[in-house]
Amino acid sequence: MPDPVFVFAFIIATLMGAVFHLVVGGEARRLALFLISAWVGFALGNSLGISLNIRLLMIGDIRMFSAAAGAIFALFIAFVLTTNRSAQRTTR
Repeated sequence: MPDPVFVFAFIIATLMGAVFHLVVGGEARRLALFLISAWVGFALGNSLGISLNIRLLMIGDIRMFSAAAGAIFALFIAFVLTTNRSAQRTTR
């Protein structure tokens, strides 16, 4: 049986990725990318919070501030890398 802290972190990261996809839109492939980005960013942010001993907004063993910041950063990077730049340019 998985640890409740892991399940809670997984749910929060999934919600962050899903809400981000709801805001920016896109097809199902981008939803999958945003979910994976949120999971990885959340885990890396939490690990960085543990390494740097950041205790802001702790819920159990999860450093919510650093974990959420990591997820948001990863989601923003995924969004920037998947934005179609040719559609934004004006035709000449």
